[in-house]
Amino acid sequence: MLRTKFIFVSGGVISGIGKGVATSSIALILKSRGFTVTAIKADPYLNVDAGTLNPIEHGEVFVLDDGMECDQDLGNYERFLDQNLNATNYTTTGQVFKSIIDRERALGYEGKTVEFFQDPPREIIKRIIDCAKKNRAEIVLFEVGGTVGEFQNLLFLEANRLLKLERPRDVLHIHLTYLPIPTSIGEMKSKPAQMSIQQLASSGIIADFVLARSSVAVDDKRKEKIAIACGLNPEDIISAPDVENIYQIPLNFENQNLSTKILQKLFVKPRKSNLADWKVMVNRALTAKGKAKIAMVGKYFATGDFTLSDAYLSVIESIKHAAAFCNIKPKMTWIDSTQIEKEGVKILKGFSGIIVPGGFGGRAVEGIISAIKYARENKIPYFGLCFGMQLCAVEFARHVCAYRDAHTTEINPDTKHPIIHVMESQKERVAKKELGGTMRLGAWDFKAKRGTLLARAYGTTAGSERHRHRYEFNNDYRKIFQEKGMTIAATTKNGKLVEAIELKNHPFFVGVQFHPELKSRPLRPHPLYLAFMQEVSKVKTFHLPS
Repeated sequence: MLRTKFIFVSGGVISGIGKGVATSSIALILKSRGFTVTAIKADPYLNVDAGTLNPIEHGEVFVLDDGMECDQDLGNYERFLDQNLNATNYTTTGQVFKSIIDRERALGYEGKTVEFFQDPPREIIKRIIDCAKKNRAEIVLFEVGGTVGEFQNLLFLEANRLLKLERPRDVLHIHLTYLPIPTSIGEMKSKPAQMSIQQLASSGIIADFVLARSSVAVDDKRKEKIAIACGLNPEDIISAPDVENIYQIPLNFENQNLSTKILQKLFVKPRKSNLADWKVMVNRALTAKGKAKIAMVGKYFATGDFTLSDAYLSVIESIKHAAAFCNIKPKMTWIDSTQIEKEGVKILKGFSGIIVPGGFGGRAVEGIISAIKYARENKIPYFGLCFGMQLCAVEFARHVCAYRDAHTTEINPDTKHPIIHVMESQKERVAKKELGGTMRLGAWDFKAKRGTLLARAYGTTAGSERHRHRYEFNNDYRKIFQEKGMTIAATTKNGKLVEAIELKNHPFFVGVQFHPELKSRPLRPHPLYLAFMQEVSKVKTFHLPS
């Protein structure tokens, strides 16, 4: 096996320029050459994990099979690599400090002084090595969260510097930077990129490659300027322009021979590349002929005058994966449920499908319930995810079972008909406000009922899906639901917890307690999303371009 190699990825100038997708793309092109690859996201905040972070501020909380609640970049890593990752693939400054303090309290440092700029970088290096071992990786990519020049990620950069000193032939650094084109000037400017490279150098790190992000391809003149600024050859400046589809990015990198260049600098003999399936998938997505409008009804879109689709990134990508296989280009519209409460369900007319994703809390819930009722009554394909399943159960209880005040106890603890209630194991934790990392998390096995849409979609009656919730369907209402036409389509293996419900006599009305989007991959769309998009394609509002 190859001696493990380490690639650090940092970003400069502005946040949000795509370090996660760049890291994922580099991981893929190296994997395509026959190497075992894994990736780590290092978030510089003091939270232990992402579970308690506001999704409007920080985007989607991604959950791994082992229950780790982490940054949405882990979702990109899994989708591009087509691998299930684990807790070793995610670290935060909070985790690092907690480990050090726990060790110090247990006399793990044997009375020595614990130093701020010595021991945290060593702990970070230890975590990188542990991840390599756990994932049996020949190449580890380490994405440094934040932007170069910020104080909070210096410890991760210092770990990079120390590891490079210890293993100079095994470590390299890739810096992703941004070249703006100011509207008033109309010319691409490289000075901000040069400054970010110099800030990186002030941390003791010289970039081996620079990924030059911009709205258009970076020309040779700017490449030469950047190369001079960081002491590189112009061919080590990789153009990274905006693309229509993020899955084009690995192909763009390979067109510039990035994987070969990386392997040469790591003193590794290149192997033959194989991206044939990836190219087919990208071409299918770009050339799809059909179009369909999907309404995403949620609570985490509003942020000032803007909408934040990152709160549901995995859902969006899962729709794209399935749509491409159905020869469809989906047009997704983000509808904050407060709009429905103000304007009514008329704003949902013309959509071929409706999705209600996960969420927490009581804000704008009645708007979501109205959207679900509209989908049920008008036979519009509906897919409810976690909270979306719970609220479709509430809607069914109110309007079909005639339990007018039915609700979830998360929102109305005093409801006479608690269709959704807190798990028994969670009651004490909720009372004590022990909320971080305490939900039903990670992969749980399920069994599906034979003959259901769910079982047909999976092609089996057994499977495993990831969870992130603490409220469950109340089993006291199973009988009345089934009598009124709602099938309990899946449960946990022991039959005690409801995992999915689906409506009879409806083309697609499915609610799942789990998050299938966390397992969808561009080369392997999730079967439930695929089944949903297949029904969407049949709706009369679906159309082909003239």
